[in-house]
Amino acid sequence: MKDEEKKRIRHSSIKPRSGSPRAKKSFGQNFLVDASVIEKIVRALNPRHGETIIEIGPGRGALTGRLIETASRLVAIEFDRDLLPGLREQFGTAKNLELIEDDALQVDLCSAITPAGSARLVANLPYYISTAILQRLLAQRACLTELVLMLQREVAERISAAQSTSSRGYLSVLVEAYAEVEKLFDVAPTAFRPVPKVWSTVVRVKIRPTPAIDVPNEPLLWLLVSAGFAQKRKTIFNNLRSVQGGFLNESMTRAGGAGELLELTGIDAGRRAEDLALDEWAMLARAIEPA
Repeated sequence: MKDEEKKRIRHSSIKPRSGSPRAKKSFGQNFLVDASVIEKIVRALNPRHGETIIEIGPGRGALTGRLIETASRLVAIEFDRDLLPGLREQFGTAKNLELIEDDALQVDLCSAITPAGSARLVANLPYYISTAILQRLLAQRACLTELVLMLQREVAERISAAQSTSSRGYLSVLVEAYAEVEKLFDVAPTAFRPVPKVWSTVVRVKIRPTPAIDVPNEPLLWLLVSAGFAQKRKTIFNNLRSVQGGFLNESMTRAGGAGELLELTGIDAGRRAEDLALDEWAMLARAIEPA
């Protein structure tokens, strides 16, 4: 095949198979159809010999087909049962594919990749559920080393937002604690069918070998961060002193309250949550519950 013909194919749109199920709004489905974007994702992932790759939401199989060609083992997880027959019809003879019908918010990835001890993951995440799935993936980071994710551009901005920027929030701090984020490239709405109203961004999320925090009680830390960002326009002091009931309130009360905690850690009570560095959140958590 001539180079010019290869280039034409790479930049063509992938047409859905005859009789393919329509995209479901309830699942937030926007199927990737731009072959050039698919090639860029595969190059970014660069499957290695002998490793296991996880794909969340294979959909109509546009990316799945290329991953089967390049990956030694592919575990694809699809929640929409109406899409499974088409995937089985296309790839049922692929010996390196394991197709699982399950909800990405419920599946135990570490069990799904057995006998492999770790895997890398690729996904075009639905906009409405991307934050929840990302949190779920971080919770299962023990068997994940790297994620290549297509996200709504706004979500990509949030997870990579630096200290003292307006996009910084709870998710920014959570991701920073456990991973490093690299923005790879933007994707236009026209790369999908149906065409969404927003741009997307492909990011690489590298799981840290060890977390960038050291606290005795990580669940308490994330309750604290969530409370700190409860109302972004309020100061950290006002947000923390507004916590009512529950484990965090009891722990802060035993430690002397929001004002005492901020004074003890040397954090200005007039600052906002977005201005706090990761190590300052860790200091607050250690002050609430020392080792």
